[in-house]
Amino acid sequence: YEFAAYEAAGFGKLDGSDPDAAKGAKLTPPNLSMGDWFKYTTNLMALSPVPKDLKFGEIPEGVLRLGGTFVVDGDEVVYQWSDKIPGDYPEVDDVLKVTK
Repeated sequence: YEFAAYEAAGFGKLDGSDPDAAKGAKLTPPNLSMGDWFKYTTNLMALSPVPKDLKFGEIPEGVLRLGGTFVVDGDEVVYQWSDKIPGDYPEVDDVLKVTK
């Protein structure tokens, strides 16, 4: 599995190389029911790319990759957010504002 798109977008990697990465991150857990958490976890496991040659104890590269949020209007990126750590995501209202 290649991560060229993540790198091109400037997304980081959770590898411990930046001990200050979590500073300023807002970690607010989503308001999910027990059933929703189960669905989320099940989907996460099914959708996560795991290499066939992964050895016991190794962490898949995809688990270490951070993502983000984009709003695109035609060919123009009008909003970009890069997660600092897993669970760090933009305020929904901030994202929605740029769509109006």
